[in-house]
Amino acid sequence: MSPTDASTDTGTASVEPVTARGPGAGAPPGTGPNSGADCEETLDLRLPGEFLALRVQEEPGTSALPPDDDLLDHVADWGATTTPVGVFHLVPVHLGRDLPLIVRWMNDPAVAVFWELAGEASVTERHLRAQLAGDGRSVPCLGVLDGTPMSYWEIYRADLDPLARNYPARPHDTGIHLLIGGVADRGRGLGSALLRCVADLVLDRRPSCARVVAEPDLRNTPSVAAFLSAGFRFSSEVDLPDKRAALMIRDRALRHLL
Repeated sequence: MSPTDASTDTGTASVEPVTARGPGAGAPPGTGPNSGADCEETLDLRLPGEFLALRVQEEPGTSALPPDDDLLDHVADWGATTTPVGVFHLVPVHLGRDLPLIVRWMNDPAVAVFWELAGEASVTERHLRAQLAGDGRSVPCLGVLDGTPMSYWEIYRADLDPLARNYPARPHDTGIHLLIGGVADRGRGLGSALLRCVADLVLDRRPSCARVVAEPDLRNTPSVAAFLSAGFRFSSEVDLPDKRAALMIRDRALRHLL
């Protein structure tokens, strides 16, 4: 079952596997009941060519894109950045090195209630392999703060994800999912600081991206609050297959105002 969401400051943030998030609704983005206040902004949306190409092939592990095409502008090369809470670096997951740590985090009850990846290591491994063996539209990463791995992230192309069927997506919209691993790191503002940092990294390293999006579970009020503190705005409520979510958006045009 796909993970739903987890609070940044209580240990989790929204995350779902690329291969298991497909919503049942078939309405195009912006035409359904959840299109919200942003609908009028995207009436002239033209889906990017890579989106149409990816929809042609449905075989797991295949890609309609050239092998040298990178859908997320090389997350591995984004580098470290200085934040108010320390030097932060997104490091793409290496299964042999990182799986035991991520499994431990996923089995924390505060995390498991939203991510639903608790249990044997194989449960988390399948979730990670689905991304690592995919076409690059989602990149799982460890968040390393001052040299210590302390969080798990997924940076993904929201416009190429089933999520796009549930909101008025725009080309190159980029989504983020987050969980804070250690109990000692929760509830003290780290989530908000790192969410702002990673959203700004996305906007800095992906010039074609105008918006960073997230979809925390509406029940997870600490997560929604963390996104608001990180400069995201609440756009609308959306019904996803496994949760009712708050669609949160950080706009490039507003990044220096919020």
